[in-house]
Amino acid sequence: MSKEQGKLVANNKKAYFDFFIDEKYEAGIVLHGTEVKSLRMGKCSIKEAFIRIEKGEAFIYGMNISPYEKGNIFNKDPLRIRKLLFHKSEINKLAGKLAEKGYTLVPLQVYFKDGKAKIEVGLARGKKLYDKRQDIAKKDQRREAQKEFKIKNL
Repeated sequence: MSKEQGKLVANNKKAYFDFFIDEKYEAGIVLHGTEVKSLRMGKCSIKEAFIRIEKGEAFIYGMNISPYEKGNIFNKDPLRIRKLLFHKSEINKLAGKLAEKGYTLVPLQVYFKDGKAKIEVGLARGKKLYDKRQDIAKKDQRREAQKEFKIKNL
């Protein structure tokens, strides 16, 4: 997501470590009451969140939006199930992909775009342990190369 698109609220770095992200989709989130104010303050976590498609609709489970402090009885349950707003064709396409073995939907980031709360969803395949080891090795090599580059340029 670029800076022009809006304010980043939550990012799921662990998703890139645990999964291969094949495709990315943008969806709206149905929010109630003071949840938007909490999001604007950055009180959101999607680390344990996952997405399911049920009866032609997409829902996100485990997304934690902390209650708004200045709110009152209108505050909702922080871990409630929230509906995601996809186009019908996207839902049908995703449902077909999820029927294949090994695919899942993971939330990647939550942000504001044109004043509306959006979520970036990734169609992902799980990584095996050896894939994670390869990623760690690549990261270490990149870090070492940058360190050597800095030392040479001093």
